[in-house]
Amino acid sequence: MAHMALYRTWRPKLFRDIVGQQHITQTLQNALKEKRLSHAYLFSGPRGTGKTSAAKILAKAVNCERGPAEEPCNVCHLCVRIAEGSVMDVVEIDAASNRGVEEIRDIRDKVKYAPTEVRQKVYIIDEVHMLTTEAFNALLKTLEEPPGHVMFVLATTEPYRLPATILSRCQRFDFRRIPPDEQVECLARICREEGVTAEPAALTYIARLSDGGMRDAISLLDQAIAYGGQHVTYSDVLAMTGGLGAEQFEKLVSAIAAQNVGAALELIETLMAEGKSAEKCMENLIHYLRDALMLRLVPNAGHATGRILNPDRLNEALAHLSNERLFHMIDVLNHYQTEMKYSAQPQTMFEVAIMKLCSDRGAGPAVPAPPESGPADGALAELREKVQQLERQLAQLMKSGVERASAQRDDGLAPRPSPPRSAARNSNMAAPVRLDPFLRSPDPVLWQQVKDKWAQVLQRVKERKITVHAWLIDGEPVSAADQTVLIAFKSAMHRETTEKPAHKQLIEQVLQETFGKPLKLATVMSKEWKEAQSGFREPPEPMELKAEDADKSQEEWIDEAIRLFGENIVVIKE
Repeated sequence: MAHMALYRTWRPKLFRDIVGQQHITQTLQNALKEKRLSHAYLFSGPRGTGKTSAAKILAKAVNCERGPAEEPCNVCHLCVRIAEGSVMDVVEIDAASNRGVEEIRDIRDKVKYAPTEVRQKVYIIDEVHMLTTEAFNALLKTLEEPPGHVMFVLATTEPYRLPATILSRCQRFDFRRIPPDEQVECLARICREEGVTAEPAALTYIARLSDGGMRDAISLLDQAIAYGGQHVTYSDVLAMTGGLGAEQFEKLVSAIAAQNVGAALELIETLMAEGKSAEKCMENLIHYLRDALMLRLVPNAGHATGRILNPDRLNEALAHLSNERLFHMIDVLNHYQTEMKYSAQPQTMFEVAIMKLCSDRGAGPAVPAPPESGPADGALAELREKVQQLERQLAQLMKSGVERASAQRDDGLAPRPSPPRSAARNSNMAAPVRLDPFLRSPDPVLWQQVKDKWAQVLQRVKERKITVHAWLIDGEPVSAADQTVLIAFKSAMHRETTEKPAHKQLIEQVLQETFGKPLKLATVMSKEWKEAQSGFREPPEPMELKAEDADKSQEEWIDEAIRLFGENIVVIKE
């Protein structure tokens, strides 16, 4: 007979066989005992925690020949046939592959017919969150008021994707992740029944890898038995899953604590040569440091640190690392783990993270720093003093430069507005443009030509290089002066890309071809241009006084003008 997977062989057949869900099994058993069953149930929770198994056990308990009972007998022909899936009135539907409205309408049409073999029809809809909106709408009325002989059991790993109208019509049971100690106990029982011996450390590690799912844990155990035979060891499980042993973590963390970059990189190279995954190494190292903090900060936390087999040895390895240093290491590793997901070279990111931890003294030194003495230390101190002196001079220059720029702005000599400080720090930001010529003395002939032929300019740029056209089209010409065309951009990124030398040169060549003379390109942000326009004032036209009364002499007119406007304003022309 062909081998059957362990998770199928050891699938729960009774409520008491379901591991870690006593709050659910006891509620269902009491409802069966008191005949207070609902017409619709919703079982939600992580994968492999017993949702579908509980639904099948409930279907057997409801229809058992000796029931309804708290537990199905699993002996009568109905229990046997329901377990085999050969009873027409107990239907298990995979909503992932039957998610359309037509399948749900078929159920809605059939529920009104009485069951032919069993006491109550049971519809088990697995992965119900995969149904379409139309299918949910078709199911809604039937789920609210089904016939008395029908029971619905919905199972899902993503209950938040179900409509509120569906949730409100079901009794909801949330399946929890199974605690590691209960998983280990169940795995040990399976090993005894299967005639397999297993090290406790191996079962603990399998329970940790399963992430709270009993089915995943049993599958890993089945794989470990296939790998190592009838005796499952911790080293076999590590080799099979690509994990890292505690002694490898201890070596790596010891190298980081000693700031020995060479030893740390050599160990990483060894791990990669053994076929380990950089992503898995990073993840396990973070968990390892987390367990180390748990042992330090939480009393009696041994049950929550299944990756650490020898706590005393760990404390000895990390004796030189403070809690703050461990927190800092976890933050750095977590940052690079996120970067690793988008990197084409995950091993390089892992090595960079380890090198940063070895060389980083910002969160407190890993080992006590030696006292500064000797010629090398004296030279280092001298260099530090010079750097500090240069920083002070730079700060003074920047301060005086800001004051001078402020004075120039008050005198109307500096362009306005000035670019923001954050933008000035960006080396790719376009240089500020003096806007006064474009505001005070624009070239009306050139400006009219630019407006008439701008579409032609865009088309020629597009023919030359479509990517440059994509950036340039975000801007619009706003003025022209001194053989220069001013373009205003809404997006700073588009402006910066247009200002790149190669792109700017291409655009200026197109301008020269279009207008028959060399023209320059200048750019500005639209907001900056509008602010400059609103703050710009045209210079007042001079007022001329002419003698209209022949009775008054020229001197009298001059005296009258000086009396009205003052000596500082009046200009006398012969």
